Amino acid sequence: MVGSVGKRYSKADRAYIAGLFDCDGAIMASIEPHKEKKYRFRVRVILKFTQKHPNLPQWLQSFYDVGIIRRNRTTYDWVVRDQGHCKELLELMQAFSRGKAKQIQFALQILNTSITSRSDLQKVAYLADALSTLNVRSLGRRKNYASKIEEYFSSND
Repeated sequence: MVGSVGKRYSKADRAYIAGLFDCDGAIMASIEPHKEKKYRFRVRVILKFTQKHPNLPQWLQSFYDVGIIRRNRTTYDWVVRDQGHCKELLELMQAFSRGKAKQIQFALQILNTSITSRSDLQKVAYLADALSTLNVRSLGRRKNYASKIEEYFSSND
């Protein structure tokens, strides 16, 4: 898939995956503590597509040649965590997505931001929060990443 955005896949392929994600997909961002990073946190965009039967998630994994299949209690997830692959898939979907257009925009902003300063990390944390507010299942359990980072930096200054 590397470097193949728009070249290997037809418009129909791109519209199809965008439609699938609009209905049954999730675009998530999380900021995780990471001791090896300069500012002690890393940002991860995660794509997940869930179905009751494994056929479609397995087909997506095979067709796009990225991600893994995870079985939950009653569903199957196609999960893409590699940041390069996430970016390419989001770029594939961007022109065709209707329901998740704003989430794709936030996720691409996160992926395109180089974290070279604290303010970059805080900017990305705000974008992760903004993305989280658009995820229906995150409403009751969402974390405020920006305040987590501000709290960490203020206690270490």
